[in-house]
Amino acid sequence: MPVNEQHSSTVILSQQLLLSVAEELKLPLTQIARQLELEGLTRAEGRSLQATAQTALQLIDHYILGVRLALEPQQFPLEAVSVSSVLYDTGQSLYNYAKNYDIDLELNIAGRFRPVMANQHGLHAALVSIGAALIEALPALPAQHQLKLQLATHRSRYGIVAGVYADTKQLSMSALRQGRRLQTHSRQPFLALNHSNGAGIFVADNILHAMDLHLVASRHHRLYGLGTVLQSNEQLQLV
Repeated sequence: MPVNEQHSSTVILSQQLLLSVAEELKLPLTQIARQLELEGLTRAEGRSLQATAQTALQLIDHYILGVRLALEPQQFPLEAVSVSSVLYDTGQSLYNYAKNYDIDLELNIAGRFRPVMANQHGLHAALVSIGAALIEALPALPAQHQLKLQLATHRSRYGIVAGVYADTKQLSMSALRQGRRLQTHSRQPFLALNHSNGAGIFVADNILHAMDLHLVASRHHRLYGLGTVLQSNEQLQLV
């Protein structure tokens, strides 16, 4: 077997093994989340544990999705999607996890938007993955006036932007490019995110790629963030 083919085969086997491990991890986390729910814990510690277990389950699901897309590249079926609805659902998914880190989660929808072409499940999974990665990293980032994360959408000259924003200049396009270069060579490829490997960001990158979208750094109302540019139905018709 040629060296390149042998290497590719080894990578595929490794990814398949990681998929199996991820699936195995879901079982104890599911049991923990259900047990906490059944016990109906009202103490802050109980609520915190439940939120952590539920978020971990979501992230594992999104990781599995990202790895499967890497193993078997395919495009998500596109549909007309409400960006506002996806951002709202993303906020609901991240709310308790953000609360664990004492981070205020805000929803900022600047105006009314026509539906965009995307895949609702894929877009939600990508934004949740980005949001969870930033929630974990935000307390350690410099220049924080307050611990706040904003889920926002706005119009740009390229289309409709949906992203996750914070008060830090660390979230830049150069940091994202550097992270992509180091992704397979470093335990902490996204150097801008201290104390975090930024895995959720790269999971989001894979998922967006499957929708023929791109993960980009963005600015909105003096905040910096990561997101994607979407096209509305009428914009697609004009292309």
